[in-house]
Amino acid sequence: MSAPQETYSYYGPLNSMACNVGYHNEHHDFPSIPWNLLPRVRETAPEVYNSLVFHTSCTKLLFRFIFDSRISLYSRQVRADRNKVA
Repeated sequence: MSAPQETYSYYGPLNSMACNVGYHNEHHDFPSIPWNLLPRVRETAPEVYNSLVFHTSCTKLLFRFIFDSRISLYSRQVRADRNKVA
C-alpha cells in the first residue's frame, strides 16, 4: 500500500457473501448507513472513493497479513497530534 490511509476497503466478489464488510472506508464515513447500502455510497461519490487505495483480492490480503512482518494485529496509523485535547 502506498497511500497514507488509516484504513482500506476491499472491492471484490466476496463482499456479497460477507455482508459488504469490505466497504470499510464507506462504513467509517457513514456508520449509520446499513451494510446493504454501502455499495451505493461508493457509486454516489466515485470522485472520493475511487481515488483511495483499495484491495481487490481477499486471498492476497490474507497472505500479506500472514507473511509481511510489517503488519500485525498491533499495526495502527499513528497520528503526530494524538495526545492533543480538542
